[in-house]
Order: sequence, then structure tokens, then C-alpha cells
Amino acid sequence: MKPYTKKKLTKVLLIILIHLIIIGLAVLFANWKIPHDTKDYVYNNTDSIPAQKTALVLGAARYIGGRQNLYFTYRIQAAKELYDAGKVKAFVVSGDNSTKDYNEAQDMYDALVEAGVPGDIIYMDYAGLRTLDSVVRMSEIFGQKSFIIVSQKFHNERAVFLAQYYGLEAYGYNAKDIDLNRFSYRTKIRELFARVKVFVDIITGKGPKHLGEPININ
Repeated sequence: MKPYTKKKLTKVLLIILIHLIIIGLAVLFANWKIPHDTKDYVYNNTDSIPAQKTALVLGAARYIGGRQNLYFTYRIQAAKELYDAGKVKAFVVSGDNSTKDYNEAQDMYDALVEAGVPGDIIYMDYAGLRTLDSVVRMSEIFGQKSFIIVSQKFHNERAVFLAQYYGLEAYGYNAKDIDLNRFSYRTKIRELFARVKVFVDIITGKGPKHLGEPININ
């Protein structure tokens, strides 16, 4: 190998190494900071979580490949637990409805009604394309400055952290998680980088893709 080529290759490898170190440190920081700052605001039982007017149920697909998505199922169960315990008076179901044939909010509404929650206390947010969108829209569209968030613990931590950044008072109620398998393993890996994205969005001033007219929760 020619000296010039070897020197150039060494420089490229050094640049790649520096970038990998930076990414690694960012992942470590984000995945320490978010759980650390939210540990006192996420709950596993209904007895200790503060009662709120409204709960935000974060969206997920009801089915994946024709099979029941347990992330979805367990979130619905957790929301019903809050209702049965008298901890909330209304729900906002927030999810992706970016295509005609995919409607997370409607699926969550239907599942909650099937579980015994009255339909007239469930409000649908069709523009919850991301966790950030769902959290910010609770304040900007639904007028809620204090609320409970329903999802799995790893997701709740990130959502509560975002809410705190935007000056909102949020508590996470943890739905049952899924044992590690091929599907949940990918979800957990994706979450590592989603937490880094939280700080990228904060630094760049990222906001919801859609806002709109206010919706009054009676």
C-alpha cells in the first residue's frame, strides 16, 4: 500500500472511530438521563399514582402480521385498570392515522369500548405520529397540562421526560411489558436510539407535525 493511501485510510478510520465514540457516549447519556429524571414519576400500580382528569394512551398497531400485538393489548388493559380504580375521568387515544387503512386511534377507541370503558369519555387524536407529537398535542390541542401517560415503562420514561421538558406535569402508568423475543428485542434496540433522538429534537426545536383546532375535554 502506498504511503499516501495508507495515511488517507488511517485518517478515514480515525474519523469513523471518533463518530462511533460520540454515538456511543450519546446513547449512554440518553439512556441514563431519561430513566434517572423520571424514576419518581412512573408507577406500576394504581394505588400510588396520582389521580388525574385525563390519561393519554400512546398508540401501537393492534395487529402485526395478522397476530395480536401484545404492546397494544397490555396498554388497553392498563388504561382499563386506571378507569376501574377511579384514577382518570377521560382518555385521549393518540396514534398514527397517516394512511386511510391504518388508524391506531380508532383501534384503541374500539378496544377500550370493548373492555368496558364508555365511549363518550374517549377522545381520539389522529395526529399522534410520534411520542413527541402525542405529548405536545395533549397541551396544545386538548388543553391538558397534567395527565397520566399509559404505555410500557421504557416508553413512559421517554414520554414523561418530554412532557417535563415542555413544562407539563405527567405521570406514567406502566403497562405490562413483553418478554424478550425477536419482535420485542428490535423494539428495545430502537428505544435506545429513540432516547438519543429526544435530545436531538430538543436541540433542533422539533415540534409536532400537525396541530389544529382545540378540542375541549368535558
